[in-house]
Amino acid sequence: MAWSMVVALGGFLFGFDTAVISGAEKSIQQFWHLSVFEHGLTISIALIGTVIGSLLGSRPSDYFGRKNTLYFVAIAYLFASLGTALADNWYIFMVFRFLGGLGVGASSVTAPIYISEVSPADKRGRLVGLFQFNVVLGILISYLSNYLISQLGDASWRLMLGVQAVPSLIFLMLIRFIPESPRWLILKKMDFEKALAILKIINPLNFNEELTSIRNSKLDSSPRRNAESLFTAQYKKPVILAMLFAFFNQVSGINAIIYYAPRIFEMAGLGAHSSLLSTLGIGMVNFIFTLLAINIIDKVGRKVLMLIGSTGLIVSLLLVAITFYSGNFSGFAIPAYIMVFIAFFAFSQGAVIWVFISEIFPNQIRAKGQTLGSSTHWIMAALIAFSFPWFAENLGGATTFFFFASMMVLQLIFVWRWMPETKGKSLEQIETNILMH
Repeated sequence: MAWSMVVALGGFLFGFDTAVISGAEKSIQQFWHLSVFEHGLTISIALIGTVIGSLLGSRPSDYFGRKNTLYFVAIAYLFASLGTALADNWYIFMVFRFLGGLGVGASSVTAPIYISEVSPADKRGRLVGLFQFNVVLGILISYLSNYLISQLGDASWRLMLGVQAVPSLIFLMLIRFIPESPRWLILKKMDFEKALAILKIINPLNFNEELTSIRNSKLDSSPRRNAESLFTAQYKKPVILAMLFAFFNQVSGINAIIYYAPRIFEMAGLGAHSSLLSTLGIGMVNFIFTLLAINIIDKVGRKVLMLIGSTGLIVSLLLVAITFYSGNFSGFAIPAYIMVFIAFFAFSQGAVIWVFISEIFPNQIRAKGQTLGSSTHWIMAALIAFSFPWFAENLGGATTFFFFASMMVLQLIFVWRWMPETKGKSLEQIETNILMH
């Protein structure tokens, strides 16, 4: 539990680093007199780094180990926060924002893998869910931090970005107290003695059986299989599951709403002050329902949460679309429907995505599989974030949100027909169930 909480702190930095720029972006634009293109690049450069970090995340995780890769993540966050706060020109600022994005991308691959590999089967959903909970907490704290620091004057944007150095340093120091993943030690280093000592702590009643199961999964894997591509017939099912899950996560419109909530609320007729309050409300609802989900995910299961969530997302998105279509904006109707959307998203996709993707791939290719799911997620996030303003302006709110709702209908069918339940099973049992059926 304590090991998972330490690694989940990487999720807090993930969320904080992603959202903190929202409070500083206007001051940064004015400080360096950026053009519209330069301003857009300044905001998106971290997202570009995130895509690259997620695409490359499996390599250091497999080669150097989960723990050593987390050291890189912590150092990237620390240098990014100090570098952006102290940068004396725009180009240096961009380099450090990109470095922070690399940290976010690598963290989204390595942290869920590590937590899934050191967690007991009956608690794995809740413990991997801690990562997403900390992402949401990091976003919320960054909003509050930005609000408080903004009172300090014109140069407050530097402190907004620099304050992240404190949790980054704490994360860096705590990593030395966690062990390496026992599955990585067995599969990559054949260090059975050290792995057994860790497994005794994780699963004191059945550690020998778990060691045997992991060893068998290695013995079943020939050298050729270990080196082969993720995209083979043998791994077709987990690959399709991961890619579709990540795809649907983003075509729900979640990042469009998180990034452009004030714009959406102003489209619905709210003033700037009301839009800001509504945005803070989104952060609180996201936090509360993520907390609820991770506390019940191991009891009710991943698939049940997704069935409930998909239904709620369809209804809430349709209500937003219909309200835009009617043009009858009654007070806080659209913000209220958006809050309902956020609640169902946090309760389902938000809590389940990193858990599910970290579970469904065999031990030998888990890092590659997590990289596939994470990079699909971030590429779709970038596409949605970049395209939403154009769609909203040219097609209008009604058509845009009808599109998101139609995608959630497809997701509901996908979950109902093809998504397997993974609660309460060991990683090796899940591997057998998915590859053999």
